[in-house]
Amino acid sequence: MSNTLSYPELAVLLQSRAGVTVDPGDLARPGAEFDTFGVDSLGLLGVVGELENRHGLKVTSGAESAKTPAEFLELVNSSLATKAGA
Repeated sequence: MSNTLSYPELAVLLQSRAGVTVDPGDLARPGAEFDTFGVDSLGLLGVVGELENRHGLKVTSGAESAKTPAEFLELVNSSLATKAGA
């Protein structure tokens, strides 16, 4: 995994940690919301936990409450960028 999280990587994580299969293209669609795909905050918490374990960082608070994939990626990638700059 690179220093940024992409929609395809998020789709893989959603399947493995939240048990939801989503096409990366659907995640990237403007206006897409996690509710539409059946992903709740508990599912996102599993994804956040996996990312924190992989990267050894604390993901920005609130990522598990993100309403959209774009918002989630922005929060996670901000955390990854902060770690890379440290």
